[in-house]
Amino acid sequence: MQTRAIVNYIYQFWQHDNHPIELSSFSIFKQKLDYIHNNPVKEGFVTRPEEWLYSSAKSYCTDEPGMLEVIVVG
Repeated sequence: MQTRAIVNYIYQFWQHDNHPIELSSFSIFKQKLDYIHNNPVKEGFVTRPEEWLYSSAKSYCTDEPGMLEVIVVG
């Protein structure tokens, strides 16, 4: 049986990084939001960020609501 560490390494989706970044400007906020929205695209799960079911990208890219209510910033 595989250990949890090995399974996490093989099937890891997000980066292992726990370094907080201050969102001190709108441009930094936008950069981080784009990074989050584009992760499923980068991994090949979808072709566009708004296609990912559990993403707020749909609220930012279309007039359709996503799964949760989002207050669009900017």
